[in-house]
Amino acid sequence: MTMLLPFINEQFGGAIWRMEIDSLTDTVNLEIRTTDKQVSFASIDLTDRKINFKDYTTPERWLTGMEAAYNGILLLHNYQSENAPVHKGVIAVDRNGEIAWSNYTYAFDHLSANGPVLYHTQIQPRKLFLADVKTGAVIRQFDQNIDREAENYIIAPQMLNDGDPGFSLPANPYGNIVHSLDYNTFRIVSLHTFITGQLKQHLYIMNETGPVYEDLLNADIQKMQPESFILYKNWLVYIKNKSELKVINL
Repeated sequence: MTMLLPFINEQFGGAIWRMEIDSLTDTVNLEIRTTDKQVSFASIDLTDRKINFKDYTTPERWLTGMEAAYNGILLLHNYQSENAPVHKGVIAVDRNGEIAWSNYTYAFDHLSANGPVLYHTQIQPRKLFLADVKTGAVIRQFDQNIDREAENYIIAPQMLNDGDPGFSLPANPYGNIVHSLDYNTFRIVSLHTFITGQLKQHLYIMNETGPVYEDLLNADIQKMQPESFILYKNWLVYIKNKSELKVINL
């Protein structure tokens, strides 16, 4: 029955905690966390499936996370403490898994179309500036009129919860909740089923003839999961069993 096949199918040794896509280089970046408090990072090129790096770690093995990805650079941060969500420092990692630069007196504010917007944590009141993502150098003061929010090209599915999606479904949705998105000739759908006491989450890709792809996203789960996929440009990106990245080129 399956006619489409995953373009990328990569398994990781922990839960995919966060995903950031670099829209300038079409690179997906992942933050993976394990139950024994270890964190690592991965970077995969969506155009040719090249794994830029995987199982990348920093000296701080737990209190580290992703901020954003821009023009081939993944920006990481540390946490002030395990009990405080406040971020500190900026660590820039290039596509070779090498540290391009780091500054532990800077902090990340947001990503603009012109690059990362940072601030100096030792200066009050906070003064935002645009930084060179490749070097960390200050370019100029942040200007909200020209440093507008970066476009991410991500489309999330819509939730249909009226019990009647307006089209036939491959399975009966538990709770009458369906997430759906149309792209070209495809309709992408995720839903939950509850059969013989087991709650499961499914993904289907359909065209005018019916399903052309399906996958079991989560089996024997305790509660309904949030939306399960995104469309980035012409790629369907989703996570299976919390630890497997799959990408289908539509």
